[in-house]
This record gives sequence, structure tokens and C-alpha cells, in this order.
Amino acid sequence: MGVTALYIALSVIGSALFLVLLISFICFIMAFYVRKEKVKAEFPIPPGEIYEPYRDVMVNWMKEARAMTPKEVSVKSFDGLTLYGKYYEYSKDAPIELMFHGYRGNGERDLCGGVQRCFSLGRSCLIVDQRTSGKSGGRVITFGIKESRDCLKWIDYIIENINKDAKIIITGISMGAATVTIAAGENLPKNVIAALADCGYTSAKDIIKKVIKDLKLPPNIMYPFVKLGARIFGGFDLEKYSPIEAMKNCTVPIIFIHGTTDDFVPYQMSVDNFNACTHKVKKLVTVENAGHGLAYLKDTEGYFKGIREFDEMLSMQEKL
Repeated sequence: MGVTALYIALSVIGSALFLVLLISFICFIMAFYVRKEKVKAEFPIPPGEIYEPYRDVMVNWMKEARAMTPKEVSVKSFDGLTLYGKYYEYSKDAPIELMFHGYRGNGERDLCGGVQRCFSLGRSCLIVDQRTSGKSGGRVITFGIKESRDCLKWIDYIIENINKDAKIIITGISMGAATVTIAAGENLPKNVIAALADCGYTSAKDIIKKVIKDLKLPPNIMYPFVKLGARIFGGFDLEKYSPIEAMKNCTVPIIFIHGTTDDFVPYQMSVDNFNACTHKVKKLVTVENAGHGLAYLKDTEGYFKGIREFDEMLSMQEKL
């Protein structure tokens, strides 16, 4: 091969590598990177027309929660980030729900109504701003990979700083559900008595490919760039952990809740997670005609009914 041909070959290879890195970087920015911006809306609700009918209810929930003047708490993540949460105490000995919000959301927006629901059930709650959101540190969302390790830190915080004998329910919505289902595959402290996963996905790969398809792009072609972007620019393996794999080693009782008309995270994903779960105490609550994250608002009575039936399952298990 002559010098000119070698130069051309190297130029082509270099250009191809640059293009791969450029596309991967763009995918990283779009999927994982969070630029901190000051929240402009006084009472932010999730974007999308499906949430508009519930705006007034959600705003009232936020107002009521703010009036309770919760205790602000924080932990250090395994990789040095300061993470913040708000603790609402029902009573000193009440069970505590540790609650995680969804993708690019925050605790108040995605879990508004969570305080009222917990209090109605006689529970305290600790609502967390996951890494990258609210006051919490970080710029990279990892779809539950690192967030599940943050969950373990928060569990330890409750035991060490609130109540060493606390009964803890780890709860999450959307990506928060992925956070808790992945954590549920770990050897958790005995304090953790259950998990609640509302409209969670089976894996980061599955939901990302679904979103790529929704954007009218070829998922099998684009996904490798997303995965590479996460690895190179985000420093994490997108496929290291997944909710559905964690369910094969689930260590705590778990309840799945999902709306049938969820057009963001398909209802079938919760069905698949439920079927994969190996724990003998598990329940799937189906909410008809509920969109993404709207199961509680769409059918509050059915939501409570499902949780109370699950609580009865837990009580029966304790008696055995």
C-alpha cells in the first residue's frame, strides 16, 4: 500500500471514529446529561396533555405538602454526590416509605400526593430527589444503575438516623420503580419489608429502544450509540443491572402497579417484571385506562385497595 493510499485509509478510519464518537456524544447529551436549570413554575407538573385534567389536584397536593414543613435530610452517595430528601413523619413508630421519582423529574413533581397517600395508610415517608434533580448533585442519569445504589444509602440513613427498628417500604415511580426493583435484588437489611414499583420498565435497554422507535428512528442501529455514549461520556454500563434481571433474585415482597394505557412505559413491562419475580409474595395491580404515572390519580380507590390487599399478604407472611 502506497503512502497516499495509507493516508486515505487512515483518514477514512479517523473520520468514521469521529462520527461514531460524535453521534454517541449527542445521544449521551439527549438521554443522560442534565443541565441544572432553575425551576420556573411555582407548582411544576409533568409535561403532557394527559396530566392537565389533574393539574388542580396535583397543585393542591403540593401546597398541602409544603405546609407540613418537612425535615430536609441528606446523604453522601457512593461516588461522592450529596443527595437530598424531605422527611414527613406520620408518627415515630410508623412504617416509612422511601420514595423515588422518575426520569428528569423531581420528588415534589412526580410524587405529589405521596405524602397524603402515606399518611392515609398510617405511614411516614421520605421523598428523595434522585441524583441530578432538585438540590441533589450530579449531572448524569443512569436509569437506575447508580440510583439503586443511592437507594441502599438512603435505607442505611433511615436505620441510622430515624429509627433503627423502622419498617421500610422502598417505593418508586417510572425510573424510580427501576431504582427500587434493582435494589430489591440485593441482600437488603431486614428493616426493608417490601417494595412498590409503579409503572416501571424491564430494562434501560428496552425502554430506550422503545423511545427510539417512537422517534421514528431505527432502534437496533441507534441503541449501540446510546450505550457507547453512556460508557464513554457517562462512565457507566447501561446493561450492568436491570429490573427484570433483579427480579430473578428478588429478596423482598413486591407490588407492581401499572396503567393499561401507559404510552411511555408499556403496561406489559410490569407484567414481565411480575412474571420474572421469584419472591413468593408479589402482587400486580392493573389500573384500566391510566396513562403514565397516573394510576393513583385515575383510580385512587383501586390503588388503595391493591396496597391494602398486599399488606394483608405481608401480614400473612409474617405469621408463617
